[in-house]
Amino acid sequence: MIVITGATGQLGRLVIKALLRTIPASQIVAAVRTPDKAKDLADLGVTVRQADYTKPDTLRAAFARADKLLLISSSEVGQRAVHHRAVIDAAKAGGVKLIAYTSLLRADTSPLGVAAEHVATENMLKDSGIPFVLLRNGWYTENHAGWTGAAVGSGALIGNAGDGRIASAARADFAEAAAAVLTRDNQAGLVYELAGDTAYTLAEMAAEIAKQSGKPVVYKNVSEAEHKAALLGFGLPEPIAALLSDSDACASKGALFDEGHQLGKLIGHATTPMASTITAALAG
Repeated sequence: MIVITGATGQLGRLVIKALLRTIPASQIVAAVRTPDKAKDLADLGVTVRQADYTKPDTLRAAFARADKLLLISSSEVGQRAVHHRAVIDAAKAGGVKLIAYTSLLRADTSPLGVAAEHVATENMLKDSGIPFVLLRNGWYTENHAGWTGAAVGSGALIGNAGDGRIASAARADFAEAAAAVLTRDNQAGLVYELAGDTAYTLAEMAAEIAKQSGKPVVYKNVSEAEHKAALLGFGLPEPIAALLSDSDACASKGALFDEGHQLGKLIGHATTPMASTITAALAG
């Protein structure tokens, strides 16, 4: 039995989709805060159980009879460590045999502000005594490609990454990696540093958007403060705006670059090119 936390999130749904290619739905549990939002997963034969990070009893019930657990990092920046502690405690109480955790690329040395909560969670896992495997995910291409429509509309892709190269991959690639680890033996103790095969600058992304859309789009590099203000203007919550502008600042210094190719090796094929993610963004 494999339990996926945050199963109705963007990554969680993709992990379940990837798992269903190799194992029966009866072996998968979608642990979600609001079961009503997981009807599509239930229709696939996946077991849906409520799992609220603030209600430990729901976590213990959700993890019942679980062999493996995928702890997808909480989306609530600033509360992740508390949420993850509750999950790890419930997993230990329930006798879970392996936890896979979606951490951050080179979390232990990363300058990204968001790294602290990931490092704290990795330390919790080490102290728990539960066998675990770390999926240190790099940047999702969708994090920047999600602004494709706005870039086409305004003629500019805004950021503060300078000439920093970003070795990102599509969210589906990282989901496929998680599914691969969850369905393989002897994963305990492994650390995967996962990033895309090909790196690019945001200027190159802007050029790709212009090429595919047929509209003039340039990259506009601004200060971290200006970028954060722009993101707030788009309606993003302050913690997310701060996270994204900080990530760009760190990207300018190489924090989102990697050439280890562990992700492609793990999933057995090349990672999704940035251009393909742009195509999907323009279509959708």
